[in-house]
Amino acid sequence: MSNKPREAEARVRRMIEHIEHSGELLALIIRASYAKPGISFFTHSSLSQQVGYMQHPSGKLIDPHVHNPVKREVDLTQEVLVLRKGRLRVDFYDENQAYLYSRTLEAGDVILLIKGGHGFEVLEEIEMFEIKQGPYAGDEDKTRFQGISADKVKV
Repeated sequence: MSNKPREAEARVRRMIEHIEHSGELLALIIRASYAKPGISFFTHSSLSQQVGYMQHPSGKLIDPHVHNPVKREVDLTQEVLVLRKGRLRVDFYDENQAYLYSRTLEAGDVILLIKGGHGFEVLEEIEMFEIKQGPYAGDEDKTRFQGISADKVKV
């Protein structure tokens, strides 16, 4: 009996990392190496920000469509970062601003920041996109706090 399906599933799981603390999903990292034919959504439909991946062959038609107005209530800003170039350390904090641990993103990685706190250190010059709900509320949108010192980082 072949283990190929299980090996493929394990490989896909390594390309998607769930960052959790106390049973809560803080972030989702999709590594640049992720590839799977068809449509894959990584987020639960209850999240206010949705992240999906599509891989289709040449000639595939995606039906034209418009999006209907649907009333939504968003209480917490969630953001997606798409790292195009460089290396970026992401530091994760709980809701009380206590440092938890860090992860390093490489060019091509995508991260959805769902809840908790986060900070960043640029390890190699970066280019990235940030996608989040709007409209942006300026200073009302975030509370800044003192981050972890580099010598205490746990990657």
